[in-house]
Amino acid sequence: MQQDISKEGGPSVIDEKNKNYISNQENVVESGASQEDYSNSSYPKSGSKWKDFKDSFKRMDSVDLDPNLTDAQKIAILTSQSPLQRKLKNRHLQMIAIGGAIGTGLFIGSSKALRTAGPAGILIGWGLMATMILCMCLSLGEMAVTFPVSGGYTTYATRFIDESYGFANNINYMMQALVVLPLEIVAASITVDYWGPKSQYRAAFVALFWLCIVSINMFGVKGYGEAEFVFSLIKVVTVIGFIILGVILVCGGGPTHEYIGSKFWSNPGAFVGDTAGQKFKGICSVFVTAAFSFANTELVGLAAAETEDPRKSVPKAAKQVFWRITLFYILSLLMVGLLVPYTDPRLLGSSIVDAAASPFVLALKNHGIKGLPSVINVVILTAVLSVGNSSVFSCSRCLTALSEQGFLPNVFGYIDRKGRPLVSIIFSSAFGLLCFLAVSHQVQEIFDWMLSLSGLSSLFIWLTISLCHIRFRKALSAQNRSIDELAFASPIGIWGSYYSVFLIIVVLILQFWIALFPGHQKPSASNFFKAYLSMPIAVAMYLGHKIYTKNWKLLIDPKYMDIDTGRRELDIELFKQELLEQNAIMAKKPFIYRVYNFWC
Repeated sequence: MQQDISKEGGPSVIDEKNKNYISNQENVVESGASQEDYSNSSYPKSGSKWKDFKDSFKRMDSVDLDPNLTDAQKIAILTSQSPLQRKLKNRHLQMIAIGGAIGTGLFIGSSKALRTAGPAGILIGWGLMATMILCMCLSLGEMAVTFPVSGGYTTYATRFIDESYGFANNINYMMQALVVLPLEIVAASITVDYWGPKSQYRAAFVALFWLCIVSINMFGVKGYGEAEFVFSLIKVVTVIGFIILGVILVCGGGPTHEYIGSKFWSNPGAFVGDTAGQKFKGICSVFVTAAFSFANTELVGLAAAETEDPRKSVPKAAKQVFWRITLFYILSLLMVGLLVPYTDPRLLGSSIVDAAASPFVLALKNHGIKGLPSVINVVILTAVLSVGNSSVFSCSRCLTALSEQGFLPNVFGYIDRKGRPLVSIIFSSAFGLLCFLAVSHQVQEIFDWMLSLSGLSSLFIWLTISLCHIRFRKALSAQNRSIDELAFASPIGIWGSYYSVFLIIVVLILQFWIALFPGHQKPSASNFFKAYLSMPIAVAMYLGHKIYTKNWKLLIDPKYMDIDTGRRELDIELFKQELLEQNAIMAKKPFIYRVYNFWC
């Protein structure tokens, strides 16, 4: 394809294969409605609040497409013209980036990781994964600012890699989002048991938590944003407070006045295992737990289409990952490793939450702190609800994007006049009713298998984001375009994406090894598929789509890749001039300010 930059009509695309001239702003959308028109459309008020309320659930006017467009072009147009409302403000996106991924993976998952790898092992495992997450988020920030489209990163694979790859990746991600809601609600109901014996009212708590999460999402993206702002603020304040208290306890300032120092790093030790091989396998087992704790980091990219000004807020949110990684994960896990020995018998070994097994709780209990363990558990409960809330948001947007890409029935693309993907929200919420399995005696086994369906999903989506960034940069080069036209370019460039791809592939290989030969259990088919089932499912989806569509190409040619549809800066020459002016202003700022702006 060739790009013809026009100040009036925006980027135009010439399909050389079909010799079909397409103007993105004039001929493609025959109804004449732009993305701004859809997201801000107002319908006449009837004068009756009840009638207006009912009418808000009616479907937003759909986009009429030129029937001569190719499937790839239709997907690009539909996702860029999606009528999702842009209600997320900068403060919402910042707090989602800072605290959105602080959940059960950190508060509870670190318990199992400490038991299997030791205090030094968890720092190595989380530290390596953190570097990958930083690179991935910066790459995602670049693409999300350039293409703030419906579905975000769930649409990039179809556009920049291959339709079949995108289908397999998105189905896997959708399964994860579906499973997370019931799993987190069950975890929340079990967390309540901390304050008393296992309650016979667990089903009532499950119903209450389910209703709370669904209600928040029915308020639309603004309701989600405000809820996540509050949830994340609570988690951030708690983690900072724990780090400060942890330093005091380590230095002997607690009720027992015992100087802890590096006591538990010497006895029982920094790593679990007697041999180098056992210690290495313990560290390897941490990678997937660490990946689970970083899940939802990518939500910044998914929310870009519903953000007021993604050009300014998304880069800041993506860069904030560096500070969250350094402050919240590494420092808090350092305190946990200093305060709790990995031999503590109360450390968790299962996937379902047991609030009393949180190393954050044990760290306070072991050193005579009263009252605060209950506060930590309230925060864990908040974190669980936050992750469940985010799962409905991400799953509903993923289902809608899959429908717009033609992978699911059109009904999932139903977006009402309030900008809510209504059918997708209802479907993901209905799937969440599986949370009532919490009253079953087989709940552990059931959810182990449900989780296995999407256990590697986060790794797959991060791998895809990095691959899409590499492919996008190759398309820019192949079409003689420059990164100078990008509102935000990843500070570490394409090499950060190559590093992410390499590290994720290494982790997938190591996880295969751990699944095949678990450290403390005998090899079995059951244990293997619980840890690796999502991989054969993804391969089956990829091959199935290839066979069904008879599309046997492996990659989209970068020369013909659409890198214009969905961009908000239509006059690229004018946009380049704005960027030059901004860079000139930034060059006059003090060095410290420029360093801060680079990373924050």
